[in-house]
Amino acid sequence: MSDVVQYEVLDRTAVITINRPEARNAVNGDVAQGIEAAVDRLEADDDVWVGVLAGTGPVFCAGADLKAIARGEGATLMTERGGFAGFTRRERTKPVIAAIDGPALAGGTEITAACDLVVASTTATFGIPEVKRSLVAAAGGLFRLPRALPANIAMELALTGDPITAERAAHFGFVNELVEPGGARAAALVLAERIAVNAPIAVRQARRVVLAAQDRHDDELWSITFEAQAVAVATEDFNEGPLAFIEKRAPRWTGR
Repeated sequence: MSDVVQYEVLDRTAVITINRPEARNAVNGDVAQGIEAAVDRLEADDDVWVGVLAGTGPVFCAGADLKAIARGEGATLMTERGGFAGFTRRERTKPVIAAIDGPALAGGTEITAACDLVVASTTATFGIPEVKRSLVAAAGGLFRLPRALPANIAMELALTGDPITAERAAHFGFVNELVEPGGARAAALVLAERIAVNAPIAVRQARRVVLAAQDRHDDELWSITFEAQAVAVATEDFNEGPLAFIEKRAPRWTGR
C-alpha cells in the first residue's frame, strides 16, 4: 500500500485515509493502488468487520488529479478490479462508511456514492462538475446519485455541475448523519461500532440484499433473501444470538 493511503485498525473497524492534503486528496495512480490494497486488507481480515473511508485535511477528495491526466497518466487513476480510485467498481462484502469533512467533488462524490453509508460535516459539499469541462462523470455518479437522491435533484447535479451543501444532501437522504466541522471521522467510527455489535456474516448478507434491491425484481429478490438467510443460519453465530438473549448478555460473535 502506498504512503498516500493510510490504513489503521481500531477494534473491528479499518480506517482507510487518503493522505494527499497538499493536492486536495486528488486521486493519482498511487492513491488508486493504495485504496485497492486497503480494501484487499479489509476484505481479507476476518477480525475486521467494517471500513471507514476518510481524507486528511480540509478536503475529502477533489476527484481526479488533473496534473496526472495532463501527463498522460489518466489510466493509472483506475485499477482493473476497482475502477476509479481502486474503489468505485470494487466488489466488496463488508460495509464501508464515508467520513466526509470538506468538499467531495467530481470523483470525490463518486467515491462517496460507492460507499454504503455517509457521515458528513457541515463543511462538506457534493457535486459532479464534469459538464463544466465538457466531460461526463464516468465513475458511477450518474447512476448512483439517482438511486440515492430524488431524480430531479440528481439531474440538477448532473446538468448544472453545481455542488450542493451537506445540509441539502442530508435533507434528501444522501447523508446518514450530519455533524459539526471536524467530526466526521469520529462520528463514522461510532456508526461503525453500531454495525460491528451485530453478527458480521448476517450484516454482509443483509447488505447484499439491500444492494440487489436497487435493480432487481421482487421474484429475484425473494430468492436472494432466502439465500442470504440460509448463509446466516449455517453459521456458529446463528446459535450464539438466541443463547445470548436467553442468558441476558451481549453476544460474542465469531464471524463464523
